[in-house]
Amino acid sequence: MTVNKFIRKLLKFKGLLVTDFQFKFRDKELNLWVKHHKNGCLCPQCKRRGRIVRTMDNYRVWRDLPICGWSVLFWYHPREIFCPTHGRIQEDFPWADAYARVTYRFEYVMLVYCQLMTQKAAAKILHIPKSTLSDQLHRSIKRIRYGHKVRGLKTIGIDEISYCKGHKYATIVYDLDRSCVVWVGQGKGRETIDLFFNEFLSDYQKGKIKWATCDMSRAYIGAIEDHCPNATLVLDRFHIVKDLNKAVDEVRKEQWRLASVDERKALKGLRWLLYRHSSNRSKKDTRTLNSLRKGNRRIHRAWVLKDEFEQFWDYKAPWAAERFLKRWITTALKSRLEPFGEFVKILRKHMRRILTFIGSRLTNAIAEGLNRIIRIVKNRASGFRSLPAFTDIIFLTVGDLDIPAQIPLKFRTL
Repeated sequence: MTVNKFIRKLLKFKGLLVTDFQFKFRDKELNLWVKHHKNGCLCPQCKRRGRIVRTMDNYRVWRDLPICGWSVLFWYHPREIFCPTHGRIQEDFPWADAYARVTYRFEYVMLVYCQLMTQKAAAKILHIPKSTLSDQLHRSIKRIRYGHKVRGLKTIGIDEISYCKGHKYATIVYDLDRSCVVWVGQGKGRETIDLFFNEFLSDYQKGKIKWATCDMSRAYIGAIEDHCPNATLVLDRFHIVKDLNKAVDEVRKEQWRLASVDERKALKGLRWLLYRHSSNRSKKDTRTLNSLRKGNRRIHRAWVLKDEFEQFWDYKAPWAAERFLKRWITTALKSRLEPFGEFVKILRKHMRRILTFIGSRLTNAIAEGLNRIIRIVKNRASGFRSLPAFTDIIFLTVGDLDIPAQIPLKFRTL
């Protein structure tokens, strides 16, 4: 077996011949001069064989996967061919994309590594500078997602996430049926979400959306109701419960400020106990809260109202749920607890959008779960300087297109 054949077998080349090689010991580089094997000189568009018109004077260089700590570089003289269909065109390179400077194998491994670890760690394994990997990653994701369109949206969720300190936010649109991110936009105002509906969805696609969920943001609610005529909007259960817990906590804080030193001892440690759902409380916790009936009636009244509101989520019939909600609102107003008066205003304003939960059981839980993954990625990278860089990683990890799977199958090696 010749050395050239040994190198070709070792690196598992398919459709490629090694004509020469050179080791650079100082730079730890293996330079390989390669050429097509059997079916060369193909048109990159129609894959038909073409007549060679000329051979380029300069070599082109591609970076391949490192082996045993050595960087591997391909050297090749590109040729221009004449295709009967597309005319004069540069030949197809089976090992890389037309304008790439890395091979498909390198690209696949780079994408998978960046899904699992920081770019700095991936660059160290691949023996390239971090800035080079960052640029290559952006080009690869941009090329693979070029021309990709949002399809099959029926249930969407909309939420915002902070991507940089200084109150910089991004709006994220989720496909809740497939549990993935379909769009990321800068800002969280009405003009941001309008951009998604106007430029990325057709009127037909908007009409196909049947369900939508979001928080109580006026911008998101207005955009969904204006752009999606057939969609039923369901306000997220998590944010409603969050506002209810906030009202209970405001009552607790008010009583804490008014309490004496001895009375504060009895109120200490109640914050997280009041937040807890009835299904997660022990009998001891319930006895502690019931003792407030004599110790502090206002906090006890707030806790009872919170526990009673939990029954709303178990109703099956919308008319029964609406009747319960109206009775609960009356009871809350009679309690004369000001924070609950503010919460009642929210319920009255959005009652129609809250009652839609009974028929759909739809929540933004999937979106919140994806948000958690996005935050983990952001914290792992210690933040991102720009939204485009952050968007690339979002699409790579939880996007609607499996980006590494777009690399040709025979080059997906790990």
